Amino acid sequence: MCITGKNYNEDYNKKGELIMPRKKCEWYQGAKLHVIARGNHRSDIFKDKIDYELYLNYLQEANEYYDYKYHIVAYTLMTNHIHLIIETEDKDISDFIKRVHSRYAWNFNKKYNYIGHLFQDRYRSELIDTDKYLLESSRYII
Repeated sequence: MCITGKNYNEDYNKKGELIMPRKKCEWYQGAKLHVIARGNHRSDIFKDKIDYELYLNYLQEANEYYDYKYHIVAYTLMTNHIHLIIETEDKDISDFIKRVHSRYAWNFNKKYNYIGHLFQDRYRSELIDTDKYLLESSRYII
């Protein structure tokens, strides 16, 4: 499992201590990834039916924006977290997820007068490298 984001050579915290860089996610053309994102402090990220629909609309909009380079194989939207299985064509998922989550978080914060981060940390993703793992992860999230 890896945490996505930029991979810096060196970074330091406020105390001047060296922070280890994040592991670069394994990715290749046609890769399938299991994506997990959780609400900050395990708080709800969906409060009503419209929130779920809006998130799905943002997934669709992002897919259109990126010329359908991503295929949602399976998904589950729980009250406080999401699971997605995404197959990519020729680009990793970082920009896609960033677009969906930033737009959704902005809308959620405005709708509920919420201040702060909606999502806990960055999303996590795991490379699905076998058909067996695809079946297991699909069964788990559906």
